[in-house]
Amino acid sequence: MSQDRTPPFPVSPPSPVHSIDNTISSASTIRAPPDMDSKPQNEKPICQSADSPRPRSDSLTTANESDSNDSDSTCSQDLHRYSTHASVAGHDAVAVVLEEATSHVEIPDSVYDRFTPQRKRVMVALLAFCSFLAPISSTSVLAASPEVAAEFNTTGTIINLSNAMYMLSMGLCPAVWGPFNTVYGRRPTLLICASLFFLCSIGTALAPNLPAFFFFRIASAFEGTAFILVGSACIGDIYRPTERGTALGWFLSGSLIGPAFGPFMGGIIVTFTSWRVIFWLQTGLAAIGLLGSIFIIPETIYHKKISDLEGYSRKRKARALWSMINPARVFELYRYPNLLLAGIAAASIIWNMYSLLTPIRYVLNPRFNLTSPMMGGLFYLAPGCGYLTGSFMGGRYADYTVRKWMEKRGGERIPEDRLRSAIPFMGIVIPVCILMYGWCVEKDIGGIPMAVIPLFFQGVAQLFCFPSINTYCLDVNQSRSAEVVAGNYLFRYVFAAGGSAVVLPAIEAIGVGWYTTISAGFLIVSVCGLMAVICWGKKWRDDIDNERRRKRTEARLELGNAKNLA
Repeated sequence: MSQDRTPPFPVSPPSPVHSIDNTISSASTIRAPPDMDSKPQNEKPICQSADSPRPRSDSLTTANESDSNDSDSTCSQDLHRYSTHASVAGHDAVAVVLEEATSHVEIPDSVYDRFTPQRKRVMVALLAFCSFLAPISSTSVLAASPEVAAEFNTTGTIINLSNAMYMLSMGLCPAVWGPFNTVYGRRPTLLICASLFFLCSIGTALAPNLPAFFFFRIASAFEGTAFILVGSACIGDIYRPTERGTALGWFLSGSLIGPAFGPFMGGIIVTFTSWRVIFWLQTGLAAIGLLGSIFIIPETIYHKKISDLEGYSRKRKARALWSMINPARVFELYRYPNLLLAGIAAASIIWNMYSLLTPIRYVLNPRFNLTSPMMGGLFYLAPGCGYLTGSFMGGRYADYTVRKWMEKRGGERIPEDRLRSAIPFMGIVIPVCILMYGWCVEKDIGGIPMAVIPLFFQGVAQLFCFPSINTYCLDVNQSRSAEVVAGNYLFRYVFAAGGSAVVLPAIEAIGVGWYTTISAGFLIVSVCGLMAVICWGKKWRDDIDNERRRKRTEARLELGNAKNLA
């Protein structure tokens, strides 16, 4: 099987386990018509036989790694050779054979040494800059909402709705870019999205009317989240599990600092010039990200799924490709309750984040008699500085927690241990901070300091939560890392859109104090789910993996019976 990588660093050939994961996982892909029975001369097997030797991974041992290879090697050659007998055995049975048997895949330890530490840091820095682009666009217009509304003869609520739709687009696009990223690789996805984001930023800056403004905003959001997906996946490709938390902490600082510093930047711009300059600045930043992606980011994926389809007929290849890039693949991962609960936990933090950031100018400017957009934008510096401060510590603390629990278990690494680092910050620090902020603003207690201080500390606490949740998602399903991260961000930005859309009407109806109380309750409920993952996540993963192995075994027996009948 050909290995399509750029650049061509010496890497051990992929294990059969990984090859199985990169095959077709939908029944529709193997329902070939009779003219596809014969295997082309140049068609290569997707996997090896059960007796073939397997490369041994030197990577750290995980709890479910020891038995992840017992039934992963059914050969795709059998599928091609006996495709006509599939109708006898049942299409669904054959599809099960092609589905990966476990949520974990062995990757040789040498993969993580392809790049020098210095080059890795440069790559992380550029990826963090790219991840800064879409989130900063999501909030930079907040400080200019009245000015944009005045130019388009509408209301601030309508402009705020455009921001909610922007967030919704950011939430939906991972279902597209996640599978695409896994099939075609990190670099092509990054270059396509950077180019489109650059063009859509120009369109937003030149928007002649409100519909055009909405269209280009939503279109730019659809590409923007891909920066975050690709960045997270690249870090999973180049860093070992015990190093990823630190790298992701630095990377995520870009995606979190952006929403906080965006309104401050927008406030300065709209105070002295037109709101359109915000999007011209965004265009310039997008150009820098595009050029950096071209010259700095190589291909990092260990194995592209597209290489599994060499030698397929055109019709079969089209069906297989659709199965691989089908957006439904992202949702299929939520068969794992641990991934579902991790997604809800991340979503609760983002909900609170945008519920705090979106209404600042509407809530705090009147409270403290501020009339300048720039003065209102200064309040966004508090959470922004908190995110920056947390980026120095959050990822390192997550990695430290993993190493500490590995020592307790004699070297065994269980991915759920990483989540322990997030519990006190997500369950105590953030709820306390947002309650202090909400009720002090509601009751006019403590003045500006009691608004700024809680915003800062909740920002720090968020950077102790996100690296552990993100890295956990990478650890438990390394072979589909882009799709797992995509599913997690889908949850996040759909909830961010909801928070952005309802926060102003809710505050007008019940007040900022009660609204932050509801948000704090959402966080606490989500923490309970995260604690359940820590307690039972490994069992949930093992149960689902064992069930999938059982179905694969039954499917192999049916295929064997069909072959004998023929």
